Amino acid sequence: MVTVSLIYSVIEIGYYLSALYSQRGYLMDIVEQITHLQVLNQFWLLLIFLVPMVLISRTVVAGTRFSPILIIVIFGLLLGFILVSVGIATPGLPEFPFVDFMARTTIIALIVSFFVGGQELRKILGNKEMESPDIVVPSEEETILGTNRTQLFFIIRSFFLLIGIEGLTRMIMQGQTVEGFAAYNPLIAYIGLIIAVILIDNKAKISNKHVYIRKGLLEIALIVMILIISAYIAQAFHSLIALPQIFFAMMISAALGAIFYNWTFGPTLRALLFAGIPVVLAANFMVGGSRIGDAFAIQGMNAVLTYGFFGQLFWMFGGIALVMLIAKTAHIRNLAPGMAGSLSHSGLTGACTAGDFGQVAAKRAPIMINIPFFGHVFVFSILAISAERGTLWLGPTAVIVLIGVGLTALALLNLRRAHGDDRKEVKALMQFSFGWQICAVFGGLALLSLSTIPFDYSVMAQSSAISHFGLFAAVQGEMFGSEAALLIPFIFSMPFLVHPLVFYMFGKAMERNGEMPIKPVYLFALIGVIGVVYSIYFA
Repeated sequence: MVTVSLIYSVIEIGYYLSALYSQRGYLMDIVEQITHLQVLNQFWLLLIFLVPMVLISRTVVAGTRFSPILIIVIFGLLLGFILVSVGIATPGLPEFPFVDFMARTTIIALIVSFFVGGQELRKILGNKEMESPDIVVPSEEETILGTNRTQLFFIIRSFFLLIGIEGLTRMIMQGQTVEGFAAYNPLIAYIGLIIAVILIDNKAKISNKHVYIRKGLLEIALIVMILIISAYIAQAFHSLIALPQIFFAMMISAALGAIFYNWTFGPTLRALLFAGIPVVLAANFMVGGSRIGDAFAIQGMNAVLTYGFFGQLFWMFGGIALVMLIAKTAHIRNLAPGMAGSLSHSGLTGACTAGDFGQVAAKRAPIMINIPFFGHVFVFSILAISAERGTLWLGPTAVIVLIGVGLTALALLNLRRAHGDDRKEVKALMQFSFGWQICAVFGGLALLSLSTIPFDYSVMAQSSAISHFGLFAAVQGEMFGSEAALLIPFIFSMPFLVHPLVFYMFGKAMERNGEMPIKPVYLFALIGVIGVVYSIYFA
């Protein structure tokens, strides 16, 4: 009986194993379906993370002259930190791949600014006074406190545009033989672009809807084309000199802007100009906030963070102090676009292009952002060689710093002689943007070379100290190694804690009819000098 029972048990176990084996394919199908659903869930989670963050930031500053970028910094860092601290995610947010996906769309938002800057440069240098009639009258109906209906559509459309354009570009560049998250690029591109195309405010007055929609489609195609061409050019030149993709993208988009200087913006450019940078920064700050806990444990990080924090005070308020002291102007129409361009400052750039500092600053900012990038062939050439050497190439750096000092001095004198003339002020600010950028980038790296900070960390420190979008994009693109690329969202975001002071001062200027308080600027500049010296020699 025992033998029969044993045989029966063996047969029964075999039966269950056979049934389980036959159902393995079914179980795998279930797992695959769950994976697909998770991808879609991640997509909508990102929307819930970022869009409300931008809207809340606008609500907080509603009725004031302060920029929403300030609040995005705080909420982004806080959300990233909370996700890690409660155990939902780990540093870098690998559990939320769409966050990093969005964080890497920086170059898309910058391409739009470069295109507009190219347009404005052509108009100024070519004495083009023509103003094209606008084909859209936005709806002024306030949907959410601080955000009208058309602006809400811009913010949501920017989200889908960034996701869709990035997905389409990766799909074209990587092909269909990819695995993992990249396999969903076609779906990401489809969802993003389809929703972006139809997200047009029906209450905005559009003179020709068909032309407006076609403009948007053409702008999407143009951005994708610039991304692909710039990527291939960067790859082709990589063996000769490791210039980052952002450099070539800037050159192409600025050139196209100069050629099509009378192009009236469609829905794509309008949305990305208004909300592209805030949405990208929100994603980057989430990634940066997630690394707050473990980044401080890295050796040498204290010096990097200290320099980034006080360097922000030094280079920002030091530049403003020079303009006030020598050029004898404290008006925000000069200070905001001048500092946005001279530092390639992501926060000020976003605030200016969104119109937070007035229409004059909004018009001038894209010009100033473009100007320094024409010198980036030297900037990135020297940085590429320095990256290969592992140390800063001091000889050419010293020469470039001297050129920067000379250009800055010339610009300040010309700005002083402008006496409020728009064309003269713009040309002087163009010179200042170029000169002070050279001083800030290479002067800062030269100062950091006096410390014990490794070169790749020095580049991160300088990028964060001036909130330099170009350097940030280059580091993010692994120009200085994979470790720097992983750490840069955190390093870049921390000096944004200084931005309450920065935006407070610009906000006070707006409340004072555009005139910035002088004495606090000198005080902050002095604190910056002391902090930079401390970070280099004692941190």
